[in-house]
Amino acid sequence: MKKVMVCGCGAQGSTICRRLDEEPNIEEVVCADYSLAAAEAVCKLMKKGTPKQVNAANVDEIVKAAEGCELIVNVMPLDFGVNVLHAAIQNKCCYQDLSACENITEVMDVDEYDRWIAGIKCMYETYGAKFAENNTTALIGTGSAPGVMCIMARKAVNELDECDTIAMYVYEGVISKRFIPFWWSPVVALSDMEEDAYAFENGEQIRTTPFSRPVTKCWPEYDYKPVTLVEHAHDEPVYIGFNREKYFKGCKNAYFKYGGSGIEFARPLKDAGLLHHEPEMFDGHEIVPFDFVMKHIPAAPKDPEVIKAIIDEGIIEDGGAFVCEAYGKRNGRDVMVDLHVSSPGLVDSYNRAKMTGEMYLTGQGAFLFTKLFVNDMITQKGLISSDMMDDKQVEQYLEWAHELDITYTIDIYENRYYKEDEV
Repeated sequence: MKKVMVCGCGAQGSTICRRLDEEPNIEEVVCADYSLAAAEAVCKLMKKGTPKQVNAANVDEIVKAAEGCELIVNVMPLDFGVNVLHAAIQNKCCYQDLSACENITEVMDVDEYDRWIAGIKCMYETYGAKFAENNTTALIGTGSAPGVMCIMARKAVNELDECDTIAMYVYEGVISKRFIPFWWSPVVALSDMEEDAYAFENGEQIRTTPFSRPVTKCWPEYDYKPVTLVEHAHDEPVYIGFNREKYFKGCKNAYFKYGGSGIEFARPLKDAGLLHHEPEMFDGHEIVPFDFVMKHIPAAPKDPEVIKAIIDEGIIEDGGAFVCEAYGKRNGRDVMVDLHVSSPGLVDSYNRAKMTGEMYLTGQGAFLFTKLFVNDMITQKGLISSDMMDDKQVEQYLEWAHELDITYTIDIYENRYYKEDEV
């Protein structure tokens, strides 16, 4: 029987806790959060949950809370990720992170422009060696994107003999009558909107301007009406760039594009200069524009009663798209592998599991990586990202995802080539 700690009991962390509660080989789930009330709230929905108040700014507190745990799942804001990572190393247990650590100390002297790319490299190498010494595993990028998207990219590329370009798209289409601009962490969402994006292009890691390089797509999810997606800061192109030879058949280009209601909400804020973190003087008072904006944005709903109330008030749109396109050669011909993911929407997710659609895909997508851990199917040692699963792990993940109604379709088209402005 295994003991696992989930560090962070927000919308996604609470979902992972609740799903772990159903696993037969789990003895205890430590639900840790800075807010004891948040930890207690999720434990009320569980049988095996133990609430603990933990200040993630203090590594020793995390270490103590995780005593006896074989795995720590980190669902904390990015600023605290490195502390949870260090706690897992000290406890000699495995580690799972829905994202990756933002403030790795070994690369703080690297130019800010390249810090995230250098940070991922540092995690693979420096931290990978520490976990390997402990004979344990750290797995990063395990939410929906990155995470589910990385698994789907692997699946799509496996249909090719050689790969030229991978294009990943997320379109957000859930709009309620209540003001909810983001169905996941607003802090993370707007932080991503503010910074330069990442792409892997012509065999090199590059940065791109947020909201730039638009692509218009016509998908069956939206009755083939055009939707537009733009550059957005995400980990996937960075992972693929590092791992292209072993896992992506020599891929030369990788892009992540995002569109929908979140982009439409954030772009005017960015253009107005309200997403930066530098202090400004306003009427004799010093303010940080980003912090001021955040004070007026509600948290993503996670309480079942709140979610039901939002649905009862009225849903304007309950859609979305989650797509991976892989371009390359198959049997000597130029092809595009078109993979579309289907997952329950807001109303369906609530009816199934008392969750939002975002909680369902991201939280349960993350849980499936946790399930690989607790079923002793993660055999690699060191630090890896979710795109580095072996083929057996990828197929098991997809099988479990199908049981949760997270499914995919694949179509293969000949003579298709990636174009930025393609409609």
